[in-house]
Amino acid sequence: MDPSPVPETSQNAQASGDQSGAKWLRPGLKKIPPYWYPYTTMAKGRWLGREILEVVSTEFRDRSMEFYRYALESGVTTINGKVAKPDTIIRNGDRIENISHRHEPPVTSTPVRIVHHDKERDFIVIDKPGSIPVHAAGRYFRNSLVEILKNDFGFEKVYTVNRLDRLTSGLMILPLNAALANTLTQEFVNGRVRKEYIARCKGKFPEEEVVCEEPLLTVDRQMGLNIVHPEGKHAKTIFKRIRYDENTDTSVLHCRPLTGRSHQIRVHLQYLGHPIANDPIYSDPRIWGENLGKGGIDITPSEERSAPQAPSQFQFDAASNPESLHKGTDVHPLQAEGGSDGESDKPRPKLLPRETGHDIGMGSPVPLSAEAVGIITRLRNMKDEAEDWGRWRDVVFRAKGKLTPHGVSIPLPPQNKRKRGGPAFSTAEITEMQGELSGAQATNDAGLADAATTGSMEPVDEPPKTQITLEDVAKLSITTPPISETTTPQAESSISPSPSATPIPHYAAPDPVITEAASSGPGSEDMQYCPECFVPLHPDPKPESLYIFLHALRYTTSLGTFETDMPEWASEGWEWER
Repeated sequence: MDPSPVPETSQNAQASGDQSGAKWLRPGLKKIPPYWYPYTTMAKGRWLGREILEVVSTEFRDRSMEFYRYALESGVTTINGKVAKPDTIIRNGDRIENISHRHEPPVTSTPVRIVHHDKERDFIVIDKPGSIPVHAAGRYFRNSLVEILKNDFGFEKVYTVNRLDRLTSGLMILPLNAALANTLTQEFVNGRVRKEYIARCKGKFPEEEVVCEEPLLTVDRQMGLNIVHPEGKHAKTIFKRIRYDENTDTSVLHCRPLTGRSHQIRVHLQYLGHPIANDPIYSDPRIWGENLGKGGIDITPSEERSAPQAPSQFQFDAASNPESLHKGTDVHPLQAEGGSDGESDKPRPKLLPRETGHDIGMGSPVPLSAEAVGIITRLRNMKDEAEDWGRWRDVVFRAKGKLTPHGVSIPLPPQNKRKRGGPAFSTAEITEMQGELSGAQATNDAGLADAATTGSMEPVDEPPKTQITLEDVAKLSITTPPISETTTPQAESSISPSPSATPIPHYAAPDPVITEAASSGPGSEDMQYCPECFVPLHPDPKPESLYIFLHALRYTTSLGTFETDMPEWASEGWEWER
């Protein structure tokens, strides 16, 4: 018999106090001290034939265009063992290696929970908290589900046959052997798994059962944006209201996705006019307008694009904007070929897609409408102003030579010593290198260990500085001699991230406009920077902003029926800080 939906009278056992105005326990933050990390990847199809600076700046938006150029020129990235320059063209079969100082974002302190471990059939069932991704991606590595299961629970290999979004919490079934993984994968693909979710959405959802069958299409990978589109994949979700809470004008829903499309429940609820109440992508009127995308958006193709704009608290002119690499000095192609009259004689800038806004839609399978472009642009601008607006304050150019690991040389393995696409380093080698790289910071790491879950940054026996201020950076720019005067060039056949061995170009101090912009704006008086790589250190986020009200409650498979407790935010009368 199919499991029945959660009844309207269900209460969450974790909620405490009187339901009329109770205070609930909320999670704290889990943080990991920064660390140097070497990693490798093989060239992806969409990168082939493109300059590496163009690829990096369109794939990532954490830092400014100026920073990405500086990082490449500093020698921390190699292609097939040779130092890559900004204009290096990526070819098929290229192996790209990079050494970075990882600053993993905080996640909630809610732990991963093992719901069931079947040793005989070799699988586990877990309850994943919202805020952690399933796989290492972007800035997340140790704070990913796979790494947590390996490091904290000892599961060296798990098969993630069903995945949840980073912001989504709930149940996952993880086989521990390949044969079972193949069997369970086929069940998910063929729709033989009954999936049940709980969501809290905006507004008073209809009492009767609602079925949504709109096709879904991913139109922007970088922002993870999906829309209802006739060219999309078939998707079907069944919704049933559990309760309506008048105090927050939100409804708790039982959701049954019969297909498994990306963001399926989130986009279908938005289309119905009831987006998930705290969804940062699909429920913000500043992005979608007051209608919040109800009924879908216009899909008429448009070529309209605009260059990215700095957040309102910053003002840059064309000569100082860190998002603009070219200052009008590039030679126009016609001029190089001997063209001679009119505008062709004047220098023309060679602008990269991110500088003009044409990176929007590069990964879309269909031409985008003006409305879709506007939505993606606003999403990017809001991200810049919120969590990543520090990229507009890059100060690494004030003191060159601090980007790479200090005094440590990490040789790359020969191409023929590993399989295509395999790791550049073995697990043991990476562990050993990380130990060497972090040795100088051992005292500091010990002081940070207790702060990892509490957020406290109290000093322990005066450890080395873990943060520096804008004033500290300015002083370094005066006292640090140009790198070109203190280093000896090294052959480009291998990478050595030591600043004493890697020539790094020296740049003049930034224009006064950038200096002024970097010392103004919200929270500038408290802005801190990493002393290792000068990345701006953002204030801690609120734990409630790291997950959404969407939870995988119950799965029914050939292995059995498994479920988690109801999430506390599904309790009657639940309120949260908005």
